[in-house]
Amino acid sequence: MATIFTRIINGEIPCYKVAEDEKNFAFLDINPLAEGHVLVVPKAEEDYIFNLSEDDYVSLQKFARKVAKGLKEAVPCKRVGVAVLGMEVPHAHIHLVPLQTEADLDFRKPKLSLPAEKMQQIANRIAEKI
Repeated sequence: MATIFTRIINGEIPCYKVAEDEKNFAFLDINPLAEGHVLVVPKAEEDYIFNLSEDDYVSLQKFARKVAKGLKEAVPCKRVGVAVLGMEVPHAHIHLVPLQTEADLDFRKPKLSLPAEKMQQIANRIAEKI
């Protein structure tokens, strides 16, 4: 059975897409830690990021870097934090989170709930900068 991320990539589940290339896909996290929190995933289903082929791993990291640069331009922040957890969805993914302080990357804190219009505006701003 396809993961939720594969279903998003395939257009079966709607998302706020910010970027895509032949191997990778980036979209807003619907339960963000901060406005602009992006998930970057390989299109190929792989549970553990370090099990990706070397080419796919390098491709994902380069793509994440490109997305992070656009994210930093689009969403005012001091840094873009990077986290690879991968415990909740069995599909390798990278979290890119706009940070003002290190505490902003605490996954135990309550998540934001943003209206759809705001999410789409953020996704559009990031996509324009990539």
